[in-house]
Amino acid sequence: MKLYFIVTLGSGIGGLLRYLISDFVYKHSTSLFPFGTLAVNIIGSFLLGLILFYLDSLKLISSEMRLFLTIGLCGGLTTFSTFSYETVKLIQDSQYLIAGTNILLNVFVTILAVLLAAFISKLLIGG
Repeated sequence: MKLYFIVTLGSGIGGLLRYLISDFVYKHSTSLFPFGTLAVNIIGSFLLGLILFYLDSLKLISSEMRLFLTIGLCGGLTTFSTFSYETVKLIQDSQYLIAGTNILLNVFVTILAVLLAAFISKLLIGG
């Protein structure tokens, strides 16, 4: 039961962060492109990479903290469902170039964010 609470708490905090970051980005953008969703997905992917490649590899966090940060916080922060919905909506609105760009950026840049986190982690560890 304790683990359920840990994941729920992390997800709640991650969801709140997603709302705050997305809201901030959308308030400062006039583009049709869903920059808010892209931002949270990149940030969450980078954080997940740092947590797993750095903190976890050095055994700096407990298994409970790992659940809180990865499945909870990063899971609540990132959003595949909103990315999917926004992409479909762009296609329905005949915004094919923006939809395609959204797909490419969400897939490739988030993977690059994890790779960057892995690289930084390796430097910090001394490898």
